[in-house]
Amino acid sequence: MKNQNNNPWKWIPTLYITEALPYVTVMSISVVMYKRLNLSNAEIALYTSWLYLPWVIKPFWSPVIDLLRNKRWWIIITQILLGAGLAGVAFCIPTTHFVQSTLAFFWLVAFSSATHDIAADSFYMSVLKEHEQALYVGIRSTFYRVGTIAGQGLLIMLAGTLEVYTENIARSWSLMFYILAALLILMAAYHKVMLPRNESVPPQASARSRDFLKNFMNAFVSFFRKPQFLAGVLFMLLFRFPEALLIKVANMFLIDPVSQGGLGLTTQEVGLAQGTIGVLGLTLGGIIGGIAIARGGLRRWLWPMTWSITVPNLVYVYMSYYHPDSLLLISSCIFLEQFGYGFGFSAYMLYLIYYSRGRYQAAHYAICTAFMALSMMIPGMFAGWIQEQIGYFYFFLFVMACCPLTIWVSSLLKIDPLFGKK
Repeated sequence: MKNQNNNPWKWIPTLYITEALPYVTVMSISVVMYKRLNLSNAEIALYTSWLYLPWVIKPFWSPVIDLLRNKRWWIIITQILLGAGLAGVAFCIPTTHFVQSTLAFFWLVAFSSATHDIAADSFYMSVLKEHEQALYVGIRSTFYRVGTIAGQGLLIMLAGTLEVYTENIARSWSLMFYILAALLILMAAYHKVMLPRNESVPPQASARSRDFLKNFMNAFVSFFRKPQFLAGVLFMLLFRFPEALLIKVANMFLIDPVSQGGLGLTTQEVGLAQGTIGVLGLTLGGIIGGIAIARGGLRRWLWPMTWSITVPNLVYVYMSYYHPDSLLLISSCIFLEQFGYGFGFSAYMLYLIYYSRGRYQAAHYAICTAFMALSMMIPGMFAGWIQEQIGYFYFFLFVMACCPLTIWVSSLLKIDPLFGKK
């Protein structure tokens, strides 16, 4: 009898919304929450940057997930853990030692989210045929962005609305996290019913488990023997260095009062400007960037995209100097910066694919994504401390002063002119 849940529309949208929500919770919502709970910028940047670690080390345990149990099981279990972890965050926010306890639960959410990413993407490939994977890749990306907007935009706006009605910041954020936890548990129950059961398991799975260590070591060593290894790794680590500094401080700048160098936006306004309009700009920039590369190739568009990911950062220099009070103007600046970032990030993502070509392509791409996470983690750890030492205006000037690093590492690359071109 045919499985009635094989219709991808019944599970792809919800699966990728669920994949996005915990990631943006750990990386973005946590920053706004801790800022509203009066932690210093240095503390927020350091603590939340460490939460990138599960994505840095993800390649080391992703093969294990492929060998232990089926991906459907991993998806449901991790969604339950995500719900439990978010409920733990909600419970601990009003407590005395909320920093240590919420961070502990955020670590659980981060590891569960990284594991869920592995299982969901692998499940997508094992359940769908090749032509279906190509057909639905745009759908899954779209709903991932929907989840991002729901997290960075709507949930932050919900927390801000609750702040107004309850007049208690800790209670408001606790309620928001309880709602998010309930949503993740509902998603787990939904996917328990709706995820297909026709997951393909390669017949050589037992042989793969015996050769796991050997294959893993071969893939790992061969990554560091690739042509242009040094240039490639420097590009992965430094191309987004200015953005890694900026993105960790941006929300703090929007929230801090003008007397402290910020813009003094409310929580709802931050959710609208950064989490909704900004994400729309990021998404649109990424779409146009992908179309551009498909028409002209990565090599042709590398330099326009390098300038695109650096020059728009000037909007933060402008905002930190003039302190505009128009939400429309602030949102427009954020949209412009995020559009430029999304357009430039297309080159970064496609270069990871370019570098991963050849034998062990999947393993090499996973290692590339580890460097991608590390490129955000390390600068972010120190961004808040640097900002506290020199203030917002000079911090954003420092971000611009780091842009030559992006230009330098782009100049090191040697790319096939036809790569990426349709």
